[in-house]
Amino acid sequence: MRQKLFIALVFFFSLLMKCSSADEAYVTAQGADVVDIIDLASMKTLTSLPIGGKVAGVAMSKNGAHAYVTSPEGRYLTVIDTQLRRIEKKIPVNGAPLGVTVTDDEAFAYVCDVYGGQLIELDVRSGHQRNLHVGAMPSGLALTPDGKTLIVSVRDDNSLAIIDTQGFYIRHLLAVGAHPYGLSIDKNGARVYSANVESNDVSVVDIANYKVMATLKVENHPYTIALAAGRIFVANQHSDSISVFNALDFNPLGVIKVGEYPEGLSASRDEQFVYVTNWFSNELWSLNTSTLAVVGKATTSDGPRAFGSFVRSTP
Repeated sequence: MRQKLFIALVFFFSLLMKCSSADEAYVTAQGADVVDIIDLASMKTLTSLPIGGKVAGVAMSKNGAHAYVTSPEGRYLTVIDTQLRRIEKKIPVNGAPLGVTVTDDEAFAYVCDVYGGQLIELDVRSGHQRNLHVGAMPSGLALTPDGKTLIVSVRDDNSLAIIDTQGFYIRHLLAVGAHPYGLSIDKNGARVYSANVESNDVSVVDIANYKVMATLKVENHPYTIALAAGRIFVANQHSDSISVFNALDFNPLGVIKVGEYPEGLSASRDEQFVYVTNWFSNELWSLNTSTLAVVGKATTSDGPRAFGSFVRSTP
């Protein structure tokens, strides 16, 4: 009897721990100027944090301790304590920050000054910043796993700027499709994938050799990209769809119909799910990366963009 009770208690507490460490989405809702924190197990909103400044970009720290949120019109970067689910601080930015990423140790955050044509490096602790001119309308960015190389999509120049982070200079400018926007780098830091909005394709770039190794045709107005389970997921805004490709041979695997005007894409750490925000229908959808089935939906605040890595995965 005691043994059965012990087993039951162990099972109960294991479920409790699993529930308490569920993944969360930090969705920037631009229309409402808030960040919705959504429990991804239940697809329910836990809270909404008022941020202001027309929130747009988001980056999750590697350890999940902080979310970094850009406000292009407010001209600041907000740091959210994810344990307490509250604003820790706001860092002023000398520009209009859109895309954002952060180093593994959270010493530096990088943002794109979308109107000023600058890449900005922010010292997270001191707020000190240095600027590098990269071209017209820099939008998305992605950092290699070793932290040594940063890729910036320079939208109106139809190019990617490959940045040396230690020297803080442009190592190479590479022509890609028309109006590159969202970027994603693979786990090895070997390839970067660029969603090219106006040419309706994705450029697959060999970073070390500065070479476009493949061009993948997608549906209308591709905006962001997520990589998971050996597959490439591309959000097509004007087609209300996600194009899916095999990451090994680039063969198309299917198209998933989603909500209206899909924007942000982000994968869970275990790569079993990809989450998409639908800007016009105010929704967050969960997609199974193996079956490509829609497995969950949540209602968000107005105008969910979530441009960047918005999923907080707990150990």
